[in-house]
Amino acid sequence: MKTQAKLQVALDFVEFDRAAAVAKAAVAGGADYIEAGTPLIKSEGLDAVRKLRAAFPDKTIIADLKTMDAGRIEAECAAKAGANVMTVLGAADEGTIRECVEAGRHYGIEVAVDLLGLADPVAFAKRAGELGVAWLDVHCAIDQQMAGRDPLALLREVRAATDLTLAVAGGINSETASAAVQAGADVVIVGGAITKAVDPQKATADIRRAIDTDQVVASEHFKRASAETLRETLQTVRTSNISDGSHRRPCLEGLRPIGPGQFACGPAVTVRTMPGDWAKPVEAIDVARPGDIIVIDAGGVPPAVWGELASESCKNKSVAGVVIHGAARDAAEIRALGLPVWSRYVTSHAGNPHGLGEINVPIEIAHQTIRPGDWIVADDDGVMVLPADRAVEMANRAADVLEAENRIRAEIRDQRSTLAKVVNLKRWEKKGVGDAVG
Repeated sequence: MKTQAKLQVALDFVEFDRAAAVAKAAVAGGADYIEAGTPLIKSEGLDAVRKLRAAFPDKTIIADLKTMDAGRIEAECAAKAGANVMTVLGAADEGTIRECVEAGRHYGIEVAVDLLGLADPVAFAKRAGELGVAWLDVHCAIDQQMAGRDPLALLREVRAATDLTLAVAGGINSETASAAVQAGADVVIVGGAITKAVDPQKATADIRRAIDTDQVVASEHFKRASAETLRETLQTVRTSNISDGSHRRPCLEGLRPIGPGQFACGPAVTVRTMPGDWAKPVEAIDVARPGDIIVIDAGGVPPAVWGELASESCKNKSVAGVVIHGAARDAAEIRALGLPVWSRYVTSHAGNPHGLGEINVPIEIAHQTIRPGDWIVADDDGVMVLPADRAVEMANRAADVLEAENRIRAEIRDQRSTLAKVVNLKRWEKKGVGDAVG
């Protein structure tokens, strides 16, 4: 009979105090193994492992070193720090892996090979036992997760190729943990679904229950978008999350909502027109599908190219919203209709329908190109453009930012503290030449 799968919490923090608090909650929730994640070790060194060993003397501690060289010394140091298991990358030279294994035998530490980045991980798995390693980690990296990938298909292939202990990591949550076990995982490694949870103990308990009962336990967060679920994910985030997740990408400068509390997301139907010429903007309503957002480049100046009657028409077509690089009018009536509209100006006077312009062509607003089918997300803070070929990744990175903020928000409230103290801001201020590092 197969042993019940173990639950490992990956502490991918850069501050030990935050990691320790989550580790304590995760153990209380049912975590079996505690991983000092790579970011934590890079930030705090192997002292993080020493402190975890002191805090949890009876738990299995994993040092996620991802060793690529100097296998002997890194295995020795990890063992002496108190780790039970260390990781080495399968992409390392086989001599490095063997050195880890030999040192591990001498110092009493097992070696897990992370298959991340291997061109043929299944072929490696078939002969991994010859190298003397104890574990294999099937790992869908964070950047791969952002693109919508998951590790379970590869997990099944690797399981068929080896009898070694098999761990899986990469976006696992309470809704997918049981599927990971069914696919062959002996160890389910969970990071963000625990470490970024508002209540890490409950999150761990939910995942533990999913593993033990072979059931899906619903999760509000920690789910990654695909092309099919993109709108659902975008509806959970805001433009600030998208900006933060995409290296501070700016919104379309100067476009503001006509009313407060507006939100819209959807694929763009683009319109190029002359200032005041409202023919093509109105004709675009007939082109738009339910859930689309009409994006109009009217030169960024008045007269208005949009008003109440066009908005009424959009409501009939279930258009999600309208963005106008130009002017709108009838603001009170548009607010009463409940159609989300963003514009550069609001003015009383409109132009005339000359019919100049084009529909569904690339346009440029605030030095950003918007193409038909690009995704638009707009709220009180502004309007963000997500190029169609990057929309899934940008949505997932935005969700990742939101989840991290949820955890920080909970720590500020629970500790009655401040943002600067929770994230240890002074420590991470950029140091210039000659600055002391304290």
